[in-house]
Amino acid sequence: MSAGAIERPDGATRRPGGRQQIPRPSNTIVEFDAPWDLHATWSVDELIAPVAASSAPMLPTFPDAKHSAVLLLLADGPDGAEVLLTRRSMRMRNHKGEISFPGGRCDDGESAVETAIREAHEEVGLDPDAPQVIGELEHLSTIVSKSYIVPVVARLDEPVALAPRTMEADRVMWTPIRELTMPGTYHRERWGLAPLDRPLHFFHLDDETVWGATARMIFDLLTLPR
Repeated sequence: MSAGAIERPDGATRRPGGRQQIPRPSNTIVEFDAPWDLHATWSVDELIAPVAASSAPMLPTFPDAKHSAVLLLLADGPDGAEVLLTRRSMRMRNHKGEISFPGGRCDDGESAVETAIREAHEEVGLDPDAPQVIGELEHLSTIVSKSYIVPVVARLDEPVALAPRTMEADRVMWTPIRELTMPGTYHRERWGLAPLDRPLHFFHLDDETVWGATARMIFDLLTLPR
């Protein structure tokens, strides 16, 4: 089923979200309530304040989980806070064409922060000395890739020009947060049957769809207590 197959009952204009194929099960339940102001303009200071004031606990995970980290990088642009996203290349074995944050597996002896910044430098050319690390979002585990992921939140003074440097990504984009929170963009789905069903978050942009772990991290950032 394609990303554009969801019809909205709320009167908002549905954004197409590109051509990415979403493997929705037949028993999917779709919900459209967004827990934020659909017309707000967010600043980086507003987004990071609760991150700096909180701590992300280590969560239990499966025994063979592969420890990973990603960099959720924010900068203030002309339309408020922007977040750095990449699109995984269709040449990758897993998660082809999906929108993600720069990141990857932790090397032996490497901290989550070191991993996130190293991966961002390798993938998109980010100067390792440029980001100001703020803190971490709630850690999460993924079933398909068997990963335990630490989302590292950092900021820049302003968006900088970056480009793919490896085969992992074929697109780099600074996306305004208000593009992710505006009407017609967000919805939530429940996959599976109760009590084992699980929520998945989706942000349908004009030319891409953000879902899976990346969408979960964005949702967590937007819904931290303020």
